[in-house]
Amino acid sequence: MSTETAAPGRLDRFFEITARGSTVGAELRGGLVTFVAMAYIVILNPIILSAGTDVEGNTLDFAQLSAVTALTAGLMTILFGVVARLPFAFAAGLGINSFLAFSVVGEVTWPEAMGLVVINGLLIVLMAATGLRRMIFDAVPMQLKISITVGIGVFIAFIGLVNAGFVTATGEQSPPVGLGVNGSVATVPTLVFVITLLIAGVLVARKVKGGLLIGILAGTVVAMVLEAILHLGSSADQEGGWSLAVPALPSSLFSLPDLSLVGQVSFGSFGRIGALAAMMLVFTLVFTNFFDAMGTMTGLSKEAGLADDKGTFPRLKSALIVEGVGAVAGGATSGSSNTVFVESGAGIGEGARTGLANVVTGALFLLAMFLTPLTSIVPSEVAAAALVVVGGMMMSQIREIEWTDFSVTLPVFLTVVIMPLTYSIANGIGAGFIAWVVVRTCAGKAREISPLLWIVALGFLVFFARGPIEALLA
Repeated sequence: MSTETAAPGRLDRFFEITARGSTVGAELRGGLVTFVAMAYIVILNPIILSAGTDVEGNTLDFAQLSAVTALTAGLMTILFGVVARLPFAFAAGLGINSFLAFSVVGEVTWPEAMGLVVINGLLIVLMAATGLRRMIFDAVPMQLKISITVGIGVFIAFIGLVNAGFVTATGEQSPPVGLGVNGSVATVPTLVFVITLLIAGVLVARKVKGGLLIGILAGTVVAMVLEAILHLGSSADQEGGWSLAVPALPSSLFSLPDLSLVGQVSFGSFGRIGALAAMMLVFTLVFTNFFDAMGTMTGLSKEAGLADDKGTFPRLKSALIVEGVGAVAGGATSGSSNTVFVESGAGIGEGARTGLANVVTGALFLLAMFLTPLTSIVPSEVAAAALVVVGGMMMSQIREIEWTDFSVTLPVFLTVVIMPLTYSIANGIGAGFIAWVVVRTCAGKAREISPLLWIVALGFLVFFARGPIEALLA
């Protein structure tokens, strides 16, 4: 029996493959594409975390970080796929790992920082288990939920453009960003991104099955051929090289993972910096983790066609609980809080609709622990093209926004633009929430606003003012 027409009985019933209009073949392809789009995290997360020197002068080992990054991503992605049965893959959240490396460990040790991540995760699990997280989710108006989807689409497209070197920082105050190098596409890796984007875009436009995957594979082959001819190397070694991974077959495909960082957790930060200062760090972690994940899951479920008219998707409570567990697991393995990744949209764009795709992605992450050199073959410039294509897909949801009412337009607009401009989903959601309650109230529509949304908006005011608050506490 063809996997493109039907799924085996038990597998089908458990993951609801047929019920969601999918096939085993689509789930397998979707899981593979999601992994390819996310594989860079096995390299990028260690780059970020290993750059942080803690208060005692200690750093984390790159190889060990790579191993625990792949381990936690694999286990959490599979757990989420089996429990929530949704195609949302997990990995170390980029916002939180940067916050840990460049802010938190300036005050505490690495084990103590990971202890704060564990506490953050336990609080999120508690809020999800008691139903508070679901209540907050339900309190968000549908127009804001749609704007979160659109904002994430613009955000991941912007990530792709930046990762590919198509959009770069100019180093000047005005304008802060520009096209490529001095206003033009000047490097071979960026050209490969453009080629991959056009190939994938045409295939998706023509509704070719597996179009995204074919585009990624074609772009990788082009990149490998060009690298073999031109010997560009890494951008760290020479100008115009590949940003993260050099597309060449490694000398060795196999390596044993070093999991020494697992369990390196301490809760001594409260004694080192005081309870109030430690709780402010936890507050920042919770807000970032909570709303990044909520926004991402809202956008992905909408893109996958799994959300109802209120934006609610299947097994929401289970999804919210497992997402909190991802933070606990990330802290316990010293790989930073794990959360839902927006790059899951690449697999959804390929047809993934169920947790089976997650099982595939998770298994590939676990395999990546042993094949770390092989995961670096696909350059980030090629994976970036898939993100731009998916961003365009998610942007199409903008048609459902009620643009004629400016009390809706302004909060929606702020949500969409602030996400990419500040590189934070949480910042965009916060700005949108605050604008929604203020503008809608002043427009005479206060009765339509949930009291919970007011509370969350006030929480975001504290979140945005946390710098001065932390200074006062100090």
